[in-house]
Amino acid sequence: MLHPTAAVAGTPTVDAQKLIAELEPFDRGRYAGPVGWIGADGDGEWAIALRGALLQDNQITAYAGCGIVAESEPVAELEETELKFKPIREALA
Repeated sequence: MLHPTAAVAGTPTVDAQKLIAELEPFDRGRYAGPVGWIGADGDGEWAIALRGALLQDNQITAYAGCGIVAESEPVAELEETELKFKPIREALA
């Protein structure tokens, strides 16, 4: 499965997605979706969208987060997420 990766959803995927649906009061939308390209020659490159924004009608929803692994430190991950939000906030200010 290409989306979502275990780092942003968890594993096993189905169980992790159920837990996320129970704990998070919002839909993640396009957060952590694959972003990339494939050329005519079959070459390409993909990344995970850990930050971005969606403009819909007159509302902007900003997304930022991080990939969590066994060695992740919660405080450091929160600080990283806040740093990722900074340019989004500044661009919209």
